Amino acid sequence: MTSELTSNNPGEGSADSPQRRKFLTDGSLAMLGASSVGGLLAGMSSQAAADGNHAGSARPAAAQADIVALDAVALSAAIKARQVSCRETMQAYLRQIARINPSVNAIVSLQDSDYLLKQAERCDRQLARGEYMGWLHGMPHAVKDLAETAGIRTTFGSPLFKDHVPRQDDILVERIKRHGAIIIGKTNTPEFGLGSNTYNPNFGVTRNAYDQSRVAGGSSGGAAVALALKMVPVADGSDMMGSLRNPAAFNNIYGFRPTVGVVPAGPDPELFLGQLATDGAMGRTVTDLAMLLATEAGYDARAPLSIQENPAGFTQSLKRDFRGTRVGWLGDFNGYLPMAEGILAMCRTSFATLEALGCKVDEATLDFAPERMWETWLTLRHSSLAGGLGDSYLDPAKRALMKPELIWEIEGGMKLRVTDFYRASKARSALYQAFNKMFMQFDYVLLPTAQIFPFSIDEHWPKRIANRNMDTYHRWMEVVIAASLTGSPAVSVPLGFGAQGLPMGLQIIGRRGADLAVLQLAYAYEQATQWVQRRPPPLLGI
Repeated sequence: MTSELTSNNPGEGSADSPQRRKFLTDGSLAMLGASSVGGLLAGMSSQAAADGNHAGSARPAAAQADIVALDAVALSAAIKARQVSCRETMQAYLRQIARINPSVNAIVSLQDSDYLLKQAERCDRQLARGEYMGWLHGMPHAVKDLAETAGIRTTFGSPLFKDHVPRQDDILVERIKRHGAIIIGKTNTPEFGLGSNTYNPNFGVTRNAYDQSRVAGGSSGGAAVALALKMVPVADGSDMMGSLRNPAAFNNIYGFRPTVGVVPAGPDPELFLGQLATDGAMGRTVTDLAMLLATEAGYDARAPLSIQENPAGFTQSLKRDFRGTRVGWLGDFNGYLPMAEGILAMCRTSFATLEALGCKVDEATLDFAPERMWETWLTLRHSSLAGGLGDSYLDPAKRALMKPELIWEIEGGMKLRVTDFYRASKARSALYQAFNKMFMQFDYVLLPTAQIFPFSIDEHWPKRIANRNMDTYHRWMEVVIAASLTGSPAVSVPLGFGAQGLPMGLQIIGRRGADLAVLQLAYAYEQATQWVQRRPPPLLGI
């Protein structure tokens, strides 16, 4: 996509004009959100110097800090109007990564800085010619290490793929690049995305943005931490069992699992059974998240279950009147789910905010036994992982490189019969119908995003919650599986901080296909609470 940049004054807005220097050095960028940047830039010329020169000299550190402080949509507006160059943007983010990433290990396989700066300069020359790729033009982006990136190592967090360099991009990556992003590297993930704790033999552990002695969550843990600490403007991720939602909650950002099919998967060798997982988006604001979702979403013939719906709706205003909106609270499923002390009480404090928006919050009941839901989940997850990785398991040399939790999943799948899989699919269908029945009474339902606060980095997974033993490595994340099994859109919004100063999140879940409606309520909640702005991570030094 291209757009012409015109001006009657060739000096105004050029690479080193006085007006532009002031914009970069007076600290004003850090104070602006997307709407105010748009207003500011509306009064400025968007013409850049026609000679295509980039801003060759590095800006002061304070100005670079202002650049990374911008929300993604605001940074996009500044780049498009050439008030900030792509090269300056890349310099600022590389500086931020060099300063912060050693403390948390969120970004891995970082590409050579000289190469990345040359890519940024190319983007500046494109703008000077009036060529504009899209809203991510010239912005750095790190892709979750479960998505294939052509020419950049993709390990899936596994030693089996530690030297794997794909020849082609996943569909998601193709679209991000098509909108102008520069891929700077990957974000860390657990082995094959298993477990909501981001560690693997290739790169080690990713640490929480707020407390480096605690876990980041997962499997999009690297993405969440990089985003919270402003090492990337926006982040992609994927979600099978809360992998966009749990790390968002643990790092005080927004993570959205869309309706299955909104974001096309693959290209994959199996196209029809993999409906437990989906790609999605994360942001420090809901507007940023929605913009990335619009980039990722839309039909692709290589993914036959992808939805033929125009994703442009996600780029529109998210403002909406919520008077009379019915919201149901599922809580801990009547005591079934163990919860760490303080989580349910924190969730209930959000009700007043929602009611101030015009919502009516009531207790909700799901007409489906949670024990049956868990057994259904185990069967379908075992089947999926045994199908995808069973051949590697059969090779003793490869099996020796697999973590115990993966071996347990595969062996569980190998014990199943076809009739077990079919019964689980029937149970999942019954759960979907129970969700539909519940949504006849409510427009949205709420659940905690996690059952425990971020735990010690020394634990692979918590063994007990509220005096109850966890019998599997992922039982502590059982609260997220209802949305995963039904394919429903679910966003984790920041809920605040517990007694130990650790973040937590709240799931807002909508009926299948109501992705925009979920984002609209998340946006209204964000405007009323502003947790990201109110409580930045201490590592940022703000």
